[in-house]
Amino acid sequence: MPDITTAPALAQNDKFTIERINWLRHWNDKLLSFRLTRPEGFRFTPGQFVRLGHALPDGGQVWRAYSMVSAPWDDYLEFYSIVVPGGQFTSRLAQLGEGDSVLLERKAIGFFTADRLPDGEQLWLLATGTGLAPYLSILQQEDVWQRFEHIVLVHCVRETGELAYRDEIAALRDHPLHGDAYAHKLQYLPVVTREQLPGCLHARIPALLASGELAAAAGLAISPEASRFMICGNPRMVKDTYAQLQQLGCRLARLAAPGQVVLENGW
Repeated sequence: MPDITTAPALAQNDKFTIERINWLRHWNDKLLSFRLTRPEGFRFTPGQFVRLGHALPDGGQVWRAYSMVSAPWDDYLEFYSIVVPGGQFTSRLAQLGEGDSVLLERKAIGFFTADRLPDGEQLWLLATGTGLAPYLSILQQEDVWQRFEHIVLVHCVRETGELAYRDEIAALRDHPLHGDAYAHKLQYLPVVTREQLPGCLHARIPALLASGELAAAAGLAISPEASRFMICGNPRMVKDTYAQLQQLGCRLARLAAPGQVVLENGW
C-alpha cells in the first residue's frame, strides 16, 4: 500500500517530525490504537496531547490533537483514535499500516494533568470513548498512586465492544512501579449505555453521579473535601458532568484558586 501521509517534497522541520507506525491494533471497525517512533528529545507530562498530521495530495496538511496513551519513559508514542467515516484525518489513518508515516508536532501541550489537583483521598478519572487515553498515561505516574488512597477509573461507552484496554487496565494493579503497596487503590468501573451487562453500570456518567449509583459502585462517599475529578470525553458529557459536580460542591481547579475538577473535551 502506498504511504499516503508524505507528499513528495515534504521534509521534517522545526515544527514537526515524520514518524513511522511500528504497531497497530484495530479494536473494531471504529476504534484503533497505534504506536509511532519517538523522536529524540520529545518530552511530555501524562495527560498532555500533541498534534498529529497527514500531508495532503494538494500540498496542504491536516492536523488533529491526540493525547498520549504511553508512559513518559516509553521509547514509542501510543495513541487511541476513533475512526470517523469520511473524516479528513481518521479515514486516512484507518488505511495505514506498520511502516507508514505520520507527522508529529515537536511539542506536547495542554494542562489536563494530575498535578493541577490538590492532594485528596479520592481521584476519579471519568471518560467517554477515546477520552480514556490520557488516563492510561497518568496511571503510570508513581506520584499519582502515592497521593491518593482511592483511584477510580470510569470508562463509559455505548456498546461492550468499545471497552478497549481492559487487559492493560487490569495489569496496572501489578505494575512493577507500584508493587503490592498500591495495587488495592485502583477500581475500574466500565459503563455501557446501550446494553445491560453484568459488571457494567448502565447510564450516562452525569446521571450516575446524580443518582449516587457511581459512588455506591465504588463504595465511596463523594465530597469536595475528599474527592478530586478529571473529566475527558465528548463535550456534552464534560459539560453535564461538571454541572453535576458543581451541584455536589466541586469547582474547577485554577492556578489562582485550587479546586476539585480539571476537564478536557475529547474533540
